[in-house]
Amino acid sequence: MTALPASPLAWIHLLLGLALALWTLLFLFRIVLTWYPQVDLSQGAMRWIGVPTEPLLAPTRRLIQPIGGVDVTPVVWVGLISLVRELLVGQQGLVTQLMLRPTLVG
Repeated sequence: MTALPASPLAWIHLLLGLALALWTLLFLFRIVLTWYPQVDLSQGAMRWIGVPTEPLLAPTRRLIQPIGGVDVTPVVWVGLISLVRELLVGQQGLVTQLMLRPTLVG
């Protein structure tokens, strides 16, 4: 059993990593659901996928048109979120480096 994070920065690291991973997973579900256009993302359990992702996808669709009739904006967001996750909480990420930095004794 692992211990809970002790410092506020460790909590930020954990929660940010989990939130970005969950968001990536939701966009991956959106990618799969593009193969099933009859699925209504505003009904039932599908709202858990549609509500958190649509606010980002709608403006992105105005910038990036479908390619061959396929909406590629969820793929774009998976890439962007993966990049942000790596930059913040990856092995060399900013929050990770702040956690590993030794505290300065004044």
